[in-house]
Amino acid sequence: YISFMNIKSIQNLVSEAMNEIKTINADQAYEMVKDNNCNLIDVREANELDAAGRVDGAIHIPRGMLEVYLDPNSPVFQNGQLDRNKEFVLFCAGGVRSALAVKSLMDMGYKKTSHIDGGFASMSNSKFKIV
Repeated sequence: YISFMNIKSIQNLVSEAMNEIKTINADQAYEMVKDNNCNLIDVREANELDAAGRVDGAIHIPRGMLEVYLDPNSPVFQNGQLDRNKEFVLFCAGGVRSALAVKSLMDMGYKKTSHIDGGFASMSNSKFKIV
């Protein structure tokens, strides 16, 4: 028998994360990318990219692999795919997974990290190029 009395809902988790993380909008993210000031990371699943398209220039790291890939000793750092001196800007489809992912990165010790409010949906209606 498991009591669900102390289990947090997804709404609670996201609400708590949102109080701790930095949120930017698609236009702010676009300027950061244009000025080469960030690592733009798409945390959606591969089938979502296939179905909806990709943001040109974004690095795809599925949410389930984020902590593995962003371990400082991982190949993505060793082969220069990510610049640890730049802010890590994450997005998903709508903003829920990326908010939780940024919270996880903060728990790992990352300081310069944010997520895009509205995710891919808002980016699709901005200056970002969808391919």
